[in-house]
Amino acid sequence: MENRLKRKNIVLGLLLAAGLAGTAYEAYQTRRIEGINAALAAGRLVKDEAYPFQTKYSAAYDQGRRQDYKHAIQTYGQLLEMAPETSERARIQFNIANNLFLSGLERRVNDDGTLKDEARHAFAQARMGYEQALRSDPGLRAAKFNLTLVHGVMPAGTKGAAKEQSGMELSNLPIGLP
Repeated sequence: MENRLKRKNIVLGLLLAAGLAGTAYEAYQTRRIEGINAALAAGRLVKDEAYPFQTKYSAAYDQGRRQDYKHAIQTYGQLLEMAPETSERARIQFNIANNLFLSGLERRVNDDGTLKDEARHAFAQARMGYEQALRSDPGLRAAKFNLTLVHGVMPAGTKGAAKEQSGMELSNLPIGLP
């Protein structure tokens, strides 16, 4: 009987040790995740290789914050290739559209008051980005608001600057021949 009690005590002791080790590991992971969440909430870069999505997301956000819109858009595009879930996909599309919108605002008008082609293109891309975000998450109110801003900045009657027709030849046929 004593031998059987010793075996039960050893088994229960091993189970207790395994439980304590698991609890310690979970506490470590929880603290690590809380640190990443705090960094994301504060707008700091995440540099933990165990969380590549969050690392890339924080890098893209930081690039946009530093007004490096082109690289921020590229980095957000790389996030879309990582196949995030639908709600994350909507937020990524929203952030891409925000960076496009801000990029268009930087180079907005020509000297004669017309929209620059780059700005018009950026606004059109931003509009499509907001619409894609709303298709993924129709309840994304910030995307609805920003979409109305894009429509307000780029009225329907805007015209591009007149482009000159070049005399470049395509396939040995000059442009303009009957």
